[in-house]
Amino acid sequence: MARSNQALVPEARAALDKFKMEAASEVGVTLSQGYNGNLTTKQAGSIGGQMVKKMIQQYENSIK
Repeated sequence: MARSNQALVPEARAALDKFKMEAASEVGVTLSQGYNGNLTTKQAGSIGGQMVKKMIQQYENSIK
């Protein structure tokens, strides 16, 4: 069983990192490569929420 912070498909790591950086940029949060322990909970939640929002939009567009 994979840990929650590991991608099920290791080859997808770069795409996931790019997606996270794009989402962070869209909500106005600056991320650095690697560890970002300086983020507030609000900032991290904003990034995750934006990622989920974009994934839902993409799915909805694919089923139309």
